[in-house]
Amino acid sequence: MKKELIIFIGLFLFLAIGMHFKEWTSHPVEHLMALPHSGAYGLGALHPLVFTAILYLVIALFRGIIRVFRRGNR
Repeated sequence: MKKELIIFIGLFLFLAIGMHFKEWTSHPVEHLMALPHSGAYGLGALHPLVFTAILYLVIALFRGIIRVFRRGNR
């Protein structure tokens, strides 16, 4: 569970910094304060968590597929 939480938080930070690098380096506090008013695909303030969860599930799917194939080879 701890490993999965670290993966999720790392993915969250990677996506947040990767998508909004200029905002995080120039004015991070204002960027955080504007989060409740964001209109990203109608998700508002939840859009970072939703996008991270979607990507995490895709990665978890691939990890599961790889795990199944590794068991089959033993």
